[in-house]
Amino acid sequence: MAESMTGYGRAEGIAQSIRFLIEMKTVNNRFCDVQIRMPRALLALEPQLKDRISSRLLRGKADVFISTAASETEGTTVKLNRDLARAYSEALSEIAAVTGRPDDAGSSVISRMPEVLVTETVESDPEALRDELFSILDEALDSIVRMRRTEGDKLVTDLLGKADALEEMLTDVGDRAKSVPAEYREKLFARIEELMGDNAGIYFDEGRKEAEVVMFADRCAIDEEMTRLRSHIGQLKSTLTSDGSIGKRLDFILQEMNREVNTIGSKANDLAITRRVLDMKTELEKIREQIQNLV
Repeated sequence: MAESMTGYGRAEGIAQSIRFLIEMKTVNNRFCDVQIRMPRALLALEPQLKDRISSRLLRGKADVFISTAASETEGTTVKLNRDLARAYSEALSEIAAVTGRPDDAGSSVISRMPEVLVTETVESDPEALRDELFSILDEALDSIVRMRRTEGDKLVTDLLGKADALEEMLTDVGDRAKSVPAEYREKLFARIEELMGDNAGIYFDEGRKEAEVVMFADRCAIDEEMTRLRSHIGQLKSTLTSDGSIGKRLDFILQEMNREVNTIGSKANDLAITRRVLDMKTELEKIREQIQNLV
């Protein structure tokens, strides 16, 4: 099933008490270029993340965003600096004794003293949450692949229609090519008569005139080019309906189709065929633009 290189995917979930949000978007690119923006704590997993994404997307420029948020107070601890709390308590008791005031500083007062209570965030081990994180990543990849395939189906339908149009144009060219030598023969004989009149037979006997027609017919023969082009159109259609990455193969097929169309245009020596060739080149350019979007 063909895929477009344009898409968007999103997934979220919890791994090791941390909520992850993964978003990714892809656009056209000749190769698979994956750029990931994520918390520094996950940098150790970057190579594995890129490999996993590349194996699914195959081609395209992918921007991946991974954000995190701790669930409630999970991952955060509060520690008591016992020595400092004891020192504050003794100092407050001493103040009370020196000033003759009551020693009424309770634990709530001491807890508000600087650095008595310290909060710490426990860093998660990337390797410990890898499997759960990859599960969330796979959901995001499934999401973007579904979108790319939907878009790819639309592109394939459009391209198959253009391939059918090319076949019709090629049939028109073939029909016209059959009559080109006969028309040339008629024009040649008429021109000779016009220029030389009764003397035409002296300088150009029937054999020589017919030989000229045969040489012209050989020069403008396009049967082989038409056969190859029809074969390429068939390969284009079969490739469009095949699985896997097809973009690069389509590029090659289109190059061969362009070559045959150009040769037909240069050999045909007929205005009607030339016009049809121009139509075919226009259609090929439309196809070329479309296949740039396929994986």
